[in-house]
Amino acid sequence: MTRNFGLLNKSCCSVGANEISLVQSHILYEIDRQHNPSVQQIADILGMDITTLSRQIQTLAKKKLVRKSPLPEDKRVYILSLTTEGKFVAGSIDHMLNDYLEKVFSLMNDFERDTVLRSLKLLNDSIMKAKTLYPLRC
Repeated sequence: MTRNFGLLNKSCCSVGANEISLVQSHILYEIDRQHNPSVQQIADILGMDITTLSRQIQTLAKKKLVRKSPLPEDKRVYILSLTTEGKFVAGSIDHMLNDYLEKVFSLMNDFERDTVLRSLKLLNDSIMKAKTLYPLRC
């Protein structure tokens, strides 16, 4: 299933000249979703090590998709935002994924679609409970 979803692919998608990895797409999504998040906030949300996230942010900044600015009140804290190109890439990825999922769900009848959605909600709820009871250590 992971292979079918393409979760192991090095590149999740291409938008224009930009090859975006799955991790980078998650970062863009979360920066877009939050209001001027700090690097630490994004690391916490994604459950990423701060140094790993910083390397990804550097790559996204080189691609001119993310802007990293020091917080005026505390220069040790960096705030993240998407550039115009970054917003376009994030929106394009979101649109591509929504289109794909619509096509997947269009191959199911109403009962199957409802069953899958209920099952995914149940799985997600159970994963959230398990995170607190049985933290995954890799």
